[in-house]
Amino acid sequence: MKRKNGYIFTNKVHSNTGIMSTVLGGLTIGSNLYAIMTSYALAGEVPVSFGTALAFTAVLAIAGLVLGIVSRTERNKFYFFSYLGIGSNVISLALTSTILYAGAYL
Repeated sequence: MKRKNGYIFTNKVHSNTGIMSTVLGGLTIGSNLYAIMTSYALAGEVPVSFGTALAFTAVLAIAGLVLGIVSRTERNKFYFFSYLGIGSNVISLALTSTILYAGAYL
């Protein structure tokens, strides 16, 4: 039996919840980086609303993490965006936690 041109046809598709998880991860990482750069530019004199925004990004990162885990449990799907969403949301949660900890205790 000879394989025909190396193509493998499948009916798998990317999970929509995995893509949404990746989008939320990108938005929250972007928000964290914006807060860090603005804080550095203002020499640490940032308004309190930045802390509130970072707490909101933590909530979004948790929602993205849940979406990534749910999309990973779906069958007959590609898992690239699921893993990418889980990873980016974990990184975002780590950044947010570090920033909020440093602002409160350091």
